[in-house]
Amino acid sequence: MKTAVSMWSVQRQFFKGNITIDDFLSFAFRAGVDGVELLDCFWKTPAEIDNTIDLIDKNNWTVACYSISNDFVTEDEKELDEQIAYVKEGIDTAVRLGTDTLRVFAGNKKMDISYEEGIKYILYGLRECVSYAEQRGIDMVLENHGVFAGKSNQILAIINEVGSQRLKANVDIGNFLLVAEDPMDGIKHLRSSIGYVHLKDFKRLHDEGIQEVYRSLDDHMYQAIPIGQGDVPIKKTIEFLKSNDYYGYLSIEYEGIGDPIEETKQSIDFVKSII
Repeated sequence: MKTAVSMWSVQRQFFKGNITIDDFLSFAFRAGVDGVELLDCFWKTPAEIDNTIDLIDKNNWTVACYSISNDFVTEDEKELDEQIAYVKEGIDTAVRLGTDTLRVFAGNKKMDISYEEGIKYILYGLRECVSYAEQRGIDMVLENHGVFAGKSNQILAIINEVGSQRLKANVDIGNFLLVAEDPMDGIKHLRSSIGYVHLKDFKRLHDEGIQEVYRSLDDHMYQAIPIGQGDVPIKKTIEFLKSNDYYGYLSIEYEGIGDPIEETKQSIDFVKSII
């Protein structure tokens, strides 16, 4: 297995103007990861993509995954077509970055769209995009995230319905807690479909007054912390992946409230110590 780190880990510093994409890349590879995960939300201009590609090529760095935040849950045909075009653009950018993996979402819950209707739009959007991914040699990895695709059975059902070898699962081991699914149950259920893995850690809280928490579907509160210090079974996850011949990336995605550089580095060191 290989290690990666998502730039989302330092998003607080980036959006405050305290760190650049170049700074993140230098930090990540000094920390000893094998690759980085880049997200489209950090580009400000098309020229920045070109500059990043030049820097990556110059240093012989590796992009493990490119991540976008699409949303196929819309009744508006024009909006759905725009989302499909957006994903196809993401596929093209992934190719330019030298990665064969694009992280995608299903979509977000809308008050006026039923679950059954939402799934219909998601399947249509994914089918339209995966045919292009097949042409471009890109694996689209669907993250367990949100109402429509948060649980492992939802992810697996979508993958099976789309029916392409180029649509796989982006297993986010921490996200399972937020949909009240045991993380090990989730990863075992998806083991034959895993194309990419996000590692993050959460600690269950009991104090209603604590800020910046995630509330799960079963009404528990969790706070993101450095990997190895919480309730997510990180070691068991990695052992299971090893035993099931997963050779892909383990991407650290820190979402805590501490120093993102320091605590992301702690997370990287912990993962490297056990793989």
